[in-house]
Amino acid sequence: MLFNQHVGFGVAGNFAGHLEQAGEAADFIAVEVKETAQPKAIFPFYLPNIETGQLAVYPLSSAVIIPPNDADNLQIEPEVALICDVIYSVNTDDTTKTVTALIPRQFGAYNDCSIRKPHAKKISEKKNWGVNSKGISDHLIAIDNFAAGGILDSYCIASFHCRDGEIHRYGEDSAVVGYSYFHNILLDWIVERMNHQQDIGPTENIAQLLKQSQYPAQAVISIGATRYTPYGETHFLQPGDSSIVVVYDGRRYNASEIMQMAMNNDLTDDGMSVLIQQVNAL
Repeated sequence: MLFNQHVGFGVAGNFAGHLEQAGEAADFIAVEVKETAQPKAIFPFYLPNIETGQLAVYPLSSAVIIPPNDADNLQIEPEVALICDVIYSVNTDDTTKTVTALIPRQFGAYNDCSIRKPHAKKISEKKNWGVNSKGISDHLIAIDNFAAGGILDSYCIASFHCRDGEIHRYGEDSAVVGYSYFHNILLDWIVERMNHQQDIGPTENIAQLLKQSQYPAQAVISIGATRYTPYGETHFLQPGDSSIVVVYDGRRYNASEIMQMAMNNDLTDDGMSVLIQQVNAL
């Protein structure tokens, strides 16, 4: 499933404690937030309709991860991705547009696979290093209503690392409603960032990037990585490993059942969105 005509954005700092574990909290010291729980920023990971530059490369895969040459600290970042329609209004200058709404249509398991790069000037420098550098499940689930009581409220995020036949829990098993910002408060905040985020410190001017991308009508938006387990915090991906992210219906399965299914290589698409990526050498 290709999303090469969708613009790609991620939300940074939408699960309490993740940035500190990933060594990224210091990147956002200068970023102002209105409240402690507010995410820090949105960042681009893919821009359609541009010809050159790092963000012109389509990075998503549902099957493999290819590490960059110099990566010895590559981590799974388990998330939910929303597939959204982007609604615009045309400004009075007739050359620019303003985002007026995001309408989530589907969701799925996502791996915002990241390298620890302490001196990166922009978040996006850690997020797209080439083809097959991120992951999205090829099984997406329709969203009935992205509000309290909607389908996503019952889902959870699990992730696992497989090496030499052994499977370990990588991220904390987390309820999707555990995101700091969720439902309409998240959508409203993303829309505001799309229109007003500036090129300051680790953040980028999103309105300018949308214009360069010819105002795409759809977006893939990853809404934040869960906290790591102690194992996930200290183990990094290597060629030959497998990365597993599962977004599952917590009314049908519990965390132990999902781990047992992962150990038995028996994860199905019934009541869950599954992303399994093999880590391949260049």
